[in-house]
Order: sequence, then structure tokens, then C-alpha cells
Amino acid sequence: MDMAFILLLGAISFVGAMLWAKPLVAFLRQKKVGKQIREEGPASHAIKAGTPTMGGVLILATSIAVTLALILAREPLVLIPLGVAAGAGLLGAVDDILNLVGGKTRGLQGRVKLVVLGVIAIVAAAFMFREGMDRVAIPWLGTFSIGWWFVPMAAILIVGFANAVNLTDGLDTLAGGTSALAFTAYGVIAYTGGQAYLSAFCFTLVGATLAFLWFNAHPAQVFMGDTGSLALGGTLATVALMSGQWLLLVVVGIVFVAEALSVMLQVAYFKATKGRRIFRMSPLHHHFELGGWSETQVATRFWLVGAVAAMVGVALALARGEPSP
Repeated sequence: MDMAFILLLGAISFVGAMLWAKPLVAFLRQKKVGKQIREEGPASHAIKAGTPTMGGVLILATSIAVTLALILAREPLVLIPLGVAAGAGLLGAVDDILNLVGGKTRGLQGRVKLVVLGVIAIVAAAFMFREGMDRVAIPWLGTFSIGWWFVPMAAILIVGFANAVNLTDGLDTLAGGTSALAFTAYGVIAYTGGQAYLSAFCFTLVGATLAFLWFNAHPAQVFMGDTGSLALGGTLATVALMSGQWLLLVVVGIVFVAEALSVMLQVAYFKATKGRRIFRMSPLHHHFELGGWSETQVATRFWLVGAVAAMVGVALALARGEPSP
């Protein structure tokens, strides 16, 4: 697969998703698949209550269909990130269904989601290890095998990024836009590393995500929900691990890392000081909202940070040393 074909796959994914996006949004609205809004969130978000959720189905179904039809026959290893996307997406869908307006619950318990994500991550990590992907690339130094340590490290990254993207999904276009940028970066990284099939999968996801963003633009007609955010985060980490360039997740996914760290720091500081806070509200995007930035300003500026981080990540990935055993 050359880059022309790979980019064409992204366009096919975008067009394919656009063809059924509007009927999907109408169906979700008709079935009243509307999201509950956290009471402890910004007051300005109350108006979002009832907006259709589970829009992540658009991204997943489209990218899975294009991958099965046009990529799988060329390289069966694409089933690894595809399996993570499907598994995490299914978990997210269950959580979204339990979090609908008028429902009696607020989604799955955190520990349940963590356990299921952990199982998905360990299975994916084991398959990657079996295929000899237990390596890590360090800019300017080379690529090194880390043996069985790869499995727990990979599982932690998959679970961690699934939750990080989920935390980022709090403003219109924020999680979708930054995810598209991150997958674009890893699509380039994978292609330059000789993994054309992985690059094709990344751009397939980018195309479907861009179609979702068409309807997620402020004011959003649909949210991706946990169906999309858990799947995108887990899959991003899986792609990074398969490319060997997973150390660069901290760079390419800087927005997701910052969002997750803001929550961890806020909770830890709040408990340690018995009620004091570092941020006005966490995750980080709410801190800027309460500081006077509009929702579109926060999302756009986070996009810009994500774009610069993606460029830096690709640059570092190209700074390869000699392969090492």
C-alpha cells in the first residue's frame, strides 16, 4: 500500500460515514438516546442535557467496515487494533446506555470499566508480544526489545489512554479533533516505519472521525460518548505500541495526558489539603472554561496544541538510531 492509497482510504471512510451520519443522529434522537450531564460540571453545560450520544458508533462501524473490506486481506495483524476498538467501544456503549437521560443509573461503576478494559488490554498486549512487537524506539538511540515487560506496560498504556481520551471528551469537538490529529501523526509514523497497513488503519479512523466532527461541531448535534472515547483512546495506545514508538504518546497525546494529570492532581491535592483545589475545575478544559474562555476557544486552542505536538512527535520518530537487539 502506498501513501496515495492510504489517504484515499481516509477519504472513503469520511464519505462512507457521512452517508449514514444524519440518519444515525436522527435515529438516536428518535430513540431518546440522550446523555445525562454531570451536576458538578459547569452550569453552562446544562443545556446539553438530552443531546444524542453514542455517536462513536459512526466512527467505529465505518472504520471497521472499511478495514475489513480493504485492509484485512493485506495484513491480518490489523485485527489487533481493530479488536481493541471493537471491545472498548462495546464496553463504552453499555456505559452510555446506562447513562441515558431518565435512566436510573449513571453508567457502569468505575471498577467494572477498569477490569473489563484491563482484560481487553492484556489480551491485546499478549497478541502483540506473540508477534514480536515487544520493542521500544528511543529517538537517536535506536529500537530495543524489552521482553515480557512489554505486556504489563502495554496493558497500562491502553487502559490509561482509554480513560484519558474519555476525560477529554467534555467539550464539542475536543476529543474528536485531538484524536484525529494524534491518529494522523501515528499514521505518518507507521508509514515511515514500514507499517503501511497500520498507517492505513489510522487514516481510516481519521476519516470516520472527521465525519463525526461534522455533526459534533458546536453546538453539537451528537456526542461520541464512551462508545467513541474509550475506543479511540485504547486504539491510539495500541497503534503506538505496534509501531514501537509508544514513548512518544506523551508528546503526540499531550492534550490527553494533561487532561488526565489534571484530574489526578486535583483529587490528590483536594484530599491532602482537605478541600483546597489546584484548578478551578477538572478536567483541565473546565478550568479554562471557568477562567473565561468560550467552549469553542478551549477546543480550538487545545486542537492547536495537539497539532504542534503531533508535528513534534513525528519529528522525534524520524530521529532514529541504529536498531539494537
